Amino acid sequence: MKAPYIKEEHEILRRSLRKFLDKEAYPYFEEWEKQGGIPRTFWQKLGQNGYLCPWLEEEYGGFEADFGYSVVINEELEKVGTGLIGIGLHNDIVVPYLHSYGTKQQKKKWLPKCTTGELITAIAMTEPGAGSDLASIRTTAVKSENYYILNGEKTFITNGVHADLVVVVCKTDPKASPAHKGISLMIVEKDTPGFKRGKKLDKIGLHSQDTSELIFEDAKVPAENLLGQEGQGFYYLMNQLQQERLIVGIGAIAACERMLDLTVNYVKERQAFGKTIASFQNTQFTLAELQTEVEIGRTFLDRTIESHMKGEDVVKEVSMAKWWTTDLVKKVAMKCMHLHGGYGYMEEYEIARRFRDAPVTAIYAGSNEIMKSIIAKKMGLE
Repeated sequence: MKAPYIKEEHEILRRSLRKFLDKEAYPYFEEWEKQGGIPRTFWQKLGQNGYLCPWLEEEYGGFEADFGYSVVINEELEKVGTGLIGIGLHNDIVVPYLHSYGTKQQKKKWLPKCTTGELITAIAMTEPGAGSDLASIRTTAVKSENYYILNGEKTFITNGVHADLVVVVCKTDPKASPAHKGISLMIVEKDTPGFKRGKKLDKIGLHSQDTSELIFEDAKVPAENLLGQEGQGFYYLMNQLQQERLIVGIGAIAACERMLDLTVNYVKERQAFGKTIASFQNTQFTLAELQTEVEIGRTFLDRTIESHMKGEDVVKEVSMAKWWTTDLVKKVAMKCMHLHGGYGYMEEYEIARRFRDAPVTAIYAGSNEIMKSIIAKKMGLE
């Protein structure tokens, strides 16, 4: 059943994007997984074909597309592999910060290159000692004449290796009370003195997605690179996290649907005891249960997306969707791999990669425990 927000123009985009990915992504994805990264040329091709930040205004290289286009792009990229999440992060998570809180000068300087693939973006929140608890970050930015002197270390940064532009969450007032009132956002360019990449991180899954540490040692950031106002960073983050978590849910459901398709096709072909695995009641019940849960999740997610597109406050619903879909994707991965038997544990089968990639979705963009805390708060259970 097609979502009500998906119109013919969105389906036209889907068809063109699928054709593009059939040529430019699917044949190379396993090699990207082995190499541990996606080439910048792929980003540039995405930009040339209008798949980077299409929601931006024409003056910045976009065509003012609605969020339905973002949904389609994220779904189709997920079908290739979860390792492409860095593109969704760039399109629908980081660049919206620049667009929402940037000055006219900042937008003119950076946004056009974000649509062409010349600039790859990242957001640096997590630190070795602070994950979901943003108020506990220790990275500081001290004003000194026309610069901020930035010191600290970030980790688990998506697009960290290739990023040309990083939105860094830092404290411009470490003594603020409560602590979150001292948080600001700083835009750090790749050639900033004192900024360097730490090690590229070796992950269990998402092998083609470049993740790294970022280190700031007296990094000299021009004062005009402050994003928005000092001390407002925490509120900016809270405003944008609704869409970030929605993007994670979209990817999770698309991954579930992809794994079900793979598994249904496999069990129809695989023979055991003289008949297909699909003919066994256990197989039928398992896949029927998973299909039902995925469709329920898809229905709720689509309703939440539609409300988000109308500009409604759906923080509670987004939190529900994020934890439900990312718990579900782990369940689907486990059961679908099991139905593949021994072959499911072989690297040559896509389900093995999907099994590795699924668990982290319940951790990033705020752990699922945090999602449940938000829901409880919205229920008045504090």
